[in-house]
Amino acid sequence: MLILGIETSCDETSAAVVDDQTVLSNIIATQSIHAEYGGVVPEFASRAHIRQLVPIIDMALQEAKCNLKDMDGIAVTFGPGLAGSLLVGLCMAKGLAMSLDKPFIGVNHIEGHILAAAAEDPNLDYPFIALVASGGHSILVHSQKPLSFQIIGQTIDDAAGEAFDKVAKVLGLGYPGGPLIEKAARDGDDKAIAFPRALMDKDNLNFSFSGLKTSVLYYVQAQKRKNNAISVADVAASFQRAVVEVLVEKTFRALGKYNCKNLVLAGGVIRNSVLRRAFENRCLAENIVLRIPAPILCTDNAGMIARAGHVRLGRGEHSEFDLDVIPNLSLSDL
Repeated sequence: MLILGIETSCDETSAAVVDDQTVLSNIIATQSIHAEYGGVVPEFASRAHIRQLVPIIDMALQEAKCNLKDMDGIAVTFGPGLAGSLLVGLCMAKGLAMSLDKPFIGVNHIEGHILAAAAEDPNLDYPFIALVASGGHSILVHSQKPLSFQIIGQTIDDAAGEAFDKVAKVLGLGYPGGPLIEKAARDGDDKAIAFPRALMDKDNLNFSFSGLKTSVLYYVQAQKRKNNAISVADVAASFQRAVVEVLVEKTFRALGKYNCKNLVLAGGVIRNSVLRRAFENRCLAENIVLRIPAPILCTDNAGMIARAGHVRLGRGEHSEFDLDVIPNLSLSDL
């Protein structure tokens, strides 16, 4: 079964083709225009999707060595995300499905992130705990069986990726913040500054990164008032360590609480090599089976959407043509 996936929830325009076992193609076009504004401009994002989506779909089909008529279904993100961006992808998917007389499947973006771990190897072990850490989400999920998701912890303010972006802006590093913070931190001392870790009481599985971000801001402002030199590398490394420690500790609390031996990591923040190593080492020490998608499958991409659509269509599920975008769609809505 061949599925075409379309992802336009934010500022990546992506199309992919998957079959029963592998990702045959996964084309992603990142919109560079947002860098000069320090964040995503929704109107610019939707316009870029309109320009780029058809060529990206063509490239995905060419790389997969197939054509639209070969598809058994069209999968597309319908939320959460930016309303205008989501509409571009959803309208394209509906148009293709109608013209080809094929089913189309609306996919929850967060579900797609979780199933990115199954994009290249569909055989996930259940039950598992999933950590979704991205620019818009920091969520802990308990999954007991396929397509069953229970949110057991989430951010009460900033997501981890959002905190990376804001701290990078404070340090004058640019956008997007994740890779820039990681690069700057390589030359820094991660114990130089004692930034706070919030909500670390024993039974709390929620996240809070707003206070950490504010602490970085206050530290930088205080050093400037004193005319002290600021080590960007030390600040970046100390901030990064705080985020990593919180994500790892909360996730392992969840594994213990729900007696799970399987862990799935998902979302753009998981591309951070320090975070990946921390999870790999802890999982090895505690005999936890870890599934981490390839880096290209961690960011917003259509491969994960196509895989989720493949799973749902394989169960006989599809969407009706009156499906609309839901910008604030929750994983619990499934």
